[in-house]
Amino acid sequence: MCPIPHEFEDAGLLELALTHSSIDSQANNERLEFLGDAVLDLIIADELFHHHPDLPEGDLTELKAWVVSRRSLAEVARGLDLARHARVGRGLAGRTLSRSVLANLYEALLGAVYLDAGMDAARRFSLTTLALPLAEVREQKHGVNAKQAFQELCQKLDGEPPRYTLIETRGLAHSRAFLVQAEGSDRTYPSAWGRTRKEAERWAAHEALLAIEYEPGQS
Repeated sequence: MCPIPHEFEDAGLLELALTHSSIDSQANNERLEFLGDAVLDLIIADELFHHHPDLPEGDLTELKAWVVSRRSLAEVARGLDLARHARVGRGLAGRTLSRSVLANLYEALLGAVYLDAGMDAARRFSLTTLALPLAEVREQKHGVNAKQAFQELCQKLDGEPPRYTLIETRGLAHSRAFLVQAEGSDRTYPSAWGRTRKEAERWAAHEALLAIEYEPGQS
């Protein structure tokens, strides 16, 4: 395993963090994954909040989603060689672990670091291991362009741009909300609300990217 930026006082926590739920045992990393997910959200939200004092909540949310995405966490897990040292059940043994499993291993490891040495250690671990995606979003003056990313993906898959359909409008003229659904690559994705139609389209694209990211077999 590549050296991780934390030396465990309790080696049992590290072992538990690397024990996937496919192992036929109650002693697995699911609870650590739950904890790590919450700790990571707070650390990255705090980092972005202070680094981007002028960005609105919507843009901060998109930036955070980019940093803590399955894709980003899986890349870090690969860099730490977590897959080679993970304890998995027979169904996963000898197979390339999916992006989702790798991301879960990272979150469980962060949860273990938090329990082992507290929030300061968890923050150092997160900011060190996620230095690359954080550097990418720190250069953003606005949120990650989900519509552009989704369009590029659709055109790569079938050569056609995505479509956005207005499903519903609520509220009065001065305080409306728009529900939009994205379609692309012969698929319809979860709809999303926005305060303007443009904002709703951006969130619909974000929902589509998340749906694609969580598809079985993604690696």
